[in-house]
Amino acid sequence: MIDIVSAAQPALVGLNGKTLKPEPTELEVPIEDRAKMLPNPSGYRILCGIPEVEDQTGGGIFKADTTKQFEELTTPVLFVIKIGLDAFKDKKRFPNGPWCKEGDFILTRPHAGSRVKIHGREFRIINDDSVEAVVEDPRGISRA
Repeated sequence: MIDIVSAAQPALVGLNGKTLKPEPTELEVPIEDRAKMLPNPSGYRILCGIPEVEDQTGGGIFKADTTKQFEELTTPVLFVIKIGLDAFKDKKRFPNGPWCKEGDFILTRPHAGSRVKIHGREFRIINDDSVEAVVEDPRGISRA
């Protein structure tokens, strides 16, 4: 008889042939260790976080979960977490230097970059030339 659960969830095997343990849940990972799990962007890429979407509209109406997910998916505002070693190094494309730095809020196209979820939070990895503006205060900015 075939074990349906095992067949549906095959064991992950690493490059060294060892079986990998299942990914720990968010509650099992201390908050200090979560930052270490973020990927380092390679080359000219930038790792960005998505600011949390507000639970209510300006008029006090609570937003549905699907509405909040849609707003996160299409947000033009990102928070720069890490910048790759080659980002903004091309003097022809960036004659005035970097367009942003770690800790900046930036504007980009709503679907720019590769989407990655880590412990339930979405991050994006974008190209350095995807930065369209730096904003001091992103509150109130949304896709038109």
